[in-house]
Amino acid sequence: MKTLTAEQSLPAVLKNKKPNRFWKKMIDQRYLYFMSIPFIIWLFIFSYLPVWGWLMAFQKYKPGKAILSQKWVGLENFRVLFADDTFYLVMRNTLAMSLMGLAVGFTVPIIFALLMNELRGQFFKRSVQTISYLPHFVSWVVVAGLVSKMLSTDGGAINELLVYLHIINEPIQFMAKGNWFWMIVTASDMWKETGWNSIIFLSAMAGIDPEQYEAATVDGAGRFGRMWHITLPGIRPTFMVMLILSIGNLISIGFEKQFLLGNPLVTDYSRVLELYALTYGIGMSRYSFGTAIGIFNSVVAIFLVLTANGIYKRVTKESII
Repeated sequence: MKTLTAEQSLPAVLKNKKPNRFWKKMIDQRYLYFMSIPFIIWLFIFSYLPVWGWLMAFQKYKPGKAILSQKWVGLENFRVLFADDTFYLVMRNTLAMSLMGLAVGFTVPIIFALLMNELRGQFFKRSVQTISYLPHFVSWVVVAGLVSKMLSTDGGAINELLVYLHIINEPIQFMAKGNWFWMIVTASDMWKETGWNSIIFLSAMAGIDPEQYEAATVDGAGRFGRMWHITLPGIRPTFMVMLILSIGNLISIGFEKQFLLGNPLVTDYSRVLELYALTYGIGMSRYSFGTAIGIFNSVVAIFLVLTANGIYKRVTKESII
């Protein structure tokens, strides 16, 4: 019988030890696994179990009958969706407001976080942070009322100020102009969410090694030089993760803002995909049609995330997935 050398038998020994190390690690971390069980159950019930309802998109669903006993229509609901001119109108509105919100929703919070990071007075810094966070907790119902009142032609602060400064001669009906609606929604969202969106960037900045700033100061870098060469590169991984996830939600922007700020005069600019699904799907008892819209939304979101991550991986050799 041929005798194995130590070098030849070592891989077999290591291979036999791998399962032991695996189970030992499982036992050592058993409490963490036990703590995660409720969240796994919650995720399964509210995120994976409802996927069973996607079958309705391929049926002519009628309430009261078991889902597997419904009439199957194949891709008919998707053909109706892509043949509807209104679908392309709401896609235009959705993408336009999403891209505007994406640009403003990243640029302004990062600039705000950079400025906040440079403040040295702790009391003033915390006061500004608290004030900037508060609008996030205000309901969109209240925000929509404030915006409508501010832009009103009857004593609205914006019109009063513009008339006082002689920029305009008479009040402008901002809420009745469709070409202003996208900017109103974007500006309202910026006011409401800038402070909240800056939290994660401030947290990333807090993790940057202070010695890098000291070295940059010794090399003669000023405050803006340190921002450009130290702070921004330091938060790049966080920025890219947030950007890729936001790209995945380009057509999943909700409908609360558009529903509350919109009116019949700006319908062609205020309707978005999820409001379209609510109105033409659930609102008209076309459950299968509404489900088809939801599937389209999910598939596009997955495609956008994978595409954005693929481009990021090709350029930087890094990946978040």
